[in-house]
Amino acid sequence: MSVKDLLIQNIHREEHSHAHNKITVVGVGAVGMACAISILMKDLADELALVDVIEDKLRGEMLDLQHGSLFLRTPKIVSGKDYSVTAHSKLVIITAGARQQEGESRLNLVQRNVNIFKFIIPNVVKYSPDCTLLVVSNPVDILTYVAWKISGFPKHRVIGSGCNLDSARFRYLMGEKLGIHSLSCHGWIIGEHGDSSVPVWSGVNVAGVSLKALHPDIGTDADKEHWKEVHKQVVDSAYEVIKLKGYTSWAIGLSVADLAETIMKNLKRVHPISTMVKGMYGIHDDVFLSVPCVLGYNGITDVVKMTLKSEEEEQLRKSADTLWGIQKELQF
Repeated sequence: MSVKDLLIQNIHREEHSHAHNKITVVGVGAVGMACAISILMKDLADELALVDVIEDKLRGEMLDLQHGSLFLRTPKIVSGKDYSVTAHSKLVIITAGARQQEGESRLNLVQRNVNIFKFIIPNVVKYSPDCTLLVVSNPVDILTYVAWKISGFPKHRVIGSGCNLDSARFRYLMGEKLGIHSLSCHGWIIGEHGDSSVPVWSGVNVAGVSLKALHPDIGTDADKEHWKEVHKQVVDSAYEVIKLKGYTSWAIGLSVADLAETIMKNLKRVHPISTMVKGMYGIHDDVFLSVPCVLGYNGITDVVKMTLKSEEEEQLRKSADTLWGIQKELQF
């Protein structure tokens, strides 16, 4: 008899039922692993699966996390190059993709990522046909559209991480300026995750007190306090971090875990995330942009209709036109 037989007496032979709250992370680069560790620290899954094409790195990351199991509440951490390891996932987070090379056009980068998604998405769909897809890879709004087109999923189950992080950065910088914790500072960045994002100055408030009502020039060129700089810092922050350390990872990992928590726990919190905006704010094309969305177990259930100023709406439409200009050229 083995030590196990001498130590443990079996009283019920468990049937191999699959995990109920399984999360998969596709891509084990800096962003993927920041997402993985943030999710593990929040105890959101009963199984975490990691997928990548670089097998040694993939196995190394899995072992490294498994060795920390004593300090976690996720009983099963698995990995594999084969997508069968992702079967029965509730949430699949896609961080994989090509990096922009020096001098490479945005359209060329997008097309390279489309080709990568043409391999990833059908494999995810095959093994987890009922999952929610959360796209993190950049340019996130266009690749969320690509994931939606390739997957054939309904639009409420294909989400881009979008401006969830931009809005968090905005609230952090606002808090720094006011000497208040970012949780108590309320403000939204919507539109494209990137250079053409739109700060909704009309809605910025602390404890329901509108900063626009206190200071009508806020966010404009006439503002002597230079609040417009806060949004500029949001746009520039990723570039600054990349310049300093080579990539961004921790903030996006924490942001993705925040979204994962809302989905896995059906919290119905409102997040600025990328969704199909056709028919909203005078947008007529199939584009994905960030607007405030109610998020839960089955993905996006509702969109909050923001009261935007005409110039804010105009900026949104401009974003949509830019994205559509790139999307319509893509080869699927």
